[in-house]
Amino acid sequence: MAYTRILVGTDGSPTADKAVETAAVLARRLGAELHILTAYRSAVAGGAAAIGPLGILPDLTDASLLEACQEIVAIATSSYAQDLITQAHVVSGSVADAIVDTAEAVGADLVVVGSKGMHGARRLLGSVPNSVAHHAGCDVLIVKTD
Repeated sequence: MAYTRILVGTDGSPTADKAVETAAVLARRLGAELHILTAYRSAVAGGAAAIGPLGILPDLTDASLLEACQEIVAIATSSYAQDLITQAHVVSGSVADAIVDTAEAVGADLVVVGSKGMHGARRLLGSVPNSVAHHAGCDVLIVKTD
């Protein structure tokens, strides 16, 4: 199968960078568009602390979270995807839902996620890569990132 639109999620961590790099290499080789996504939970919904791209971020406003997420996507794009047709997505909500919903919205035919969180009890409880693998309407590549 020839992939034409690849979506990858990132939280700015070194392990997520491995997934972004893999997605960029694939997009480059296949001549595909690369969509880079990060998600955050609204500070309003989370109370005093918000779940952001890098974990618990205390006392941040939605505007601050949005700005942090935009920076994460910009860094990923400039580090790995300079020569690609790239689109950035910053989405409020759970990471797994954001990836699945955005993949559908952009017509992605491949989603790339890192394996972090696929071990032990988290696998049974539903990690992001596990949830994406079970709910995405397209192929999912899980990159070994740990």
